[in-house]
Amino acid sequence: MADRHRPHPQQGPVSHDAPVLVIGLGRFGAATAGQLERQGRDVLVVDTDAALVQKWSDRVTHAVQADATDMDALRQIGAQDFAIAVVGTGSDLESSVLITANLVDLGVPQIWAKAISRSHGTILSRIGANHVVYPEREAGERTAHLVSGRMLDFIEFDDDFAVVKMFPPRAVRGRDLATTVIRTRYGLTVLGIKPPGQAFVPATPDSVIGEDDVIIVSGTETDLERFAALE
Repeated sequence: MADRHRPHPQQGPVSHDAPVLVIGLGRFGAATAGQLERQGRDVLVVDTDAALVQKWSDRVTHAVQADATDMDALRQIGAQDFAIAVVGTGSDLESSVLITANLVDLGVPQIWAKAISRSHGTILSRIGANHVVYPEREAGERTAHLVSGRMLDFIEFDDDFAVVKMFPPRAVRGRDLATTVIRTRYGLTVLGIKPPGQAFVPATPDSVIGEDDVIIVSGTETDLERFAALE
């Protein structure tokens, strides 16, 4: 496939509360639209399924039945006026690519697109999607880190860096962070500590990790896995 990447026209910063266009009301699109609505954002959802559109008409700002692969349909719903768009139709690769290309041609500054494979994501990036999301792959990778039981949540960033919510290994319980030398011995940083029934508090060298505490730790994936495996 030819490289159709076209840079977006120069735009100013996008407002943090700018309205969002969500195309596709499958699990990913619906979850995105629902969370945006709970955050108080103006959301326009678009889908070809009349029943889904009707279901969401009372949940978000606007819901429209339309075929987003049709450029004229996108223009009629005012897609070109949005600064942010989310393409949730990843299961249909052809539609996903066409919709993303249409949004690029309309000059939408920020386009988030769901991909179901690395090759799909590469195509989306080449035609102009600013952000490509792999929900199934990311959920699978996250689950793989959690099945050991000690990690409670796992968020991976670029360059093998991650932040983990976890139960502390026995070796560091009952001691302040300065004497556990977690940073120098394990290459990790304890960001916060949550005693039972209390809120998370920022960690300091004097913070003591209790027997039943939960901790937030950052570092490389390898170092975090090694730390979590300690007794």
